[in-house]
Amino acid sequence: MIQQTTLSSRAWIELTLLATIWGASFLAIRTALDEIGPLTSVLHRTFWAMLVLWIVVILRKQALPKDMRLWGAFLVMGLLNNVIPFSLMAWGQLYVPTGLTSIFNAASAIFGIVVAALVFADERITPRKALGVGLGFLGVCTAIELEALKDFDTGSLAQFAIVAGTVSYACAGSWARKYLAGVPPLVAAAGMLTGSALIMIPLTLWGEGVPSFAVSASTWGAIAYYAIIATALAYLLYYRVLAMAGSGNLLLVTLLIPPVAITLGAVVRDETLQTGDYLGFALLVLGLSVIDGRLWHRRRTTV
Repeated sequence: MIQQTTLSSRAWIELTLLATIWGASFLAIRTALDEIGPLTSVLHRTFWAMLVLWIVVILRKQALPKDMRLWGAFLVMGLLNNVIPFSLMAWGQLYVPTGLTSIFNAASAIFGIVVAALVFADERITPRKALGVGLGFLGVCTAIELEALKDFDTGSLAQFAIVAGTVSYACAGSWARKYLAGVPPLVAAAGMLTGSALIMIPLTLWGEGVPSFAVSASTWGAIAYYAIIATALAYLLYYRVLAMAGSGNLLLVTLLIPPVAITLGAVVRDETLQTGDYLGFALLVLGLSVIDGRLWHRRRTTV
């Protein structure tokens, strides 16, 4: 994918829309967790999104995958990109504000650089990337407030669980590059969610029992939002933005999501974040901008 350095007005609008959809998903998930368990919330997310995407695949008459090795790759991809991070983050959100969860989620791009460098020879860490990764790690540590870990509690464990979820996202990115190259994006997304649902069904039954459908309308609304809109439809929008803006510009989504999540968490759930959380996010933004490099290149060319 060619990295584009400029964005059209349409690309900006759709990029902002995608960030808004994903930013609001943190609030929707937290709303559902008031009534259902973390594993049940993930099962709903993967199952309904899977159905929607396969319907789209069929309507677009795309070929269905038949290679069993590819289905095995989908299963692992579902584990790394959905089951592990969704479950860890959903449990973490029981104890961590939605805004802070979204800030930790932004670190997935930082961890992705490190994992890719360990897996692929052409993804070596340059001095600029090393500086950006270092700033990103510093941002995560600042948001976690390592000093507070002297009194380690469930909230501290929840923060580490969310960060572990972002590491799983990073591993998923490298797995997709290695084993899903050449697979149509829509088919890959549907296959991945199928693998996720196949894992989540027995896992949920074992951990939380048979999901109850006797939940409130607000919970069903939250489930519908984060499963259908923020997962299935967001994947479709994601690939549209990727085609228009290029992979490099998609880093902007990572930076636009936390302000949305922080605002919604404060307005709807009366959540407040600490100064260190905002400072940590600022360091993450700085680290990602260094990794991206274009802002710094522009500064050098205009001086």
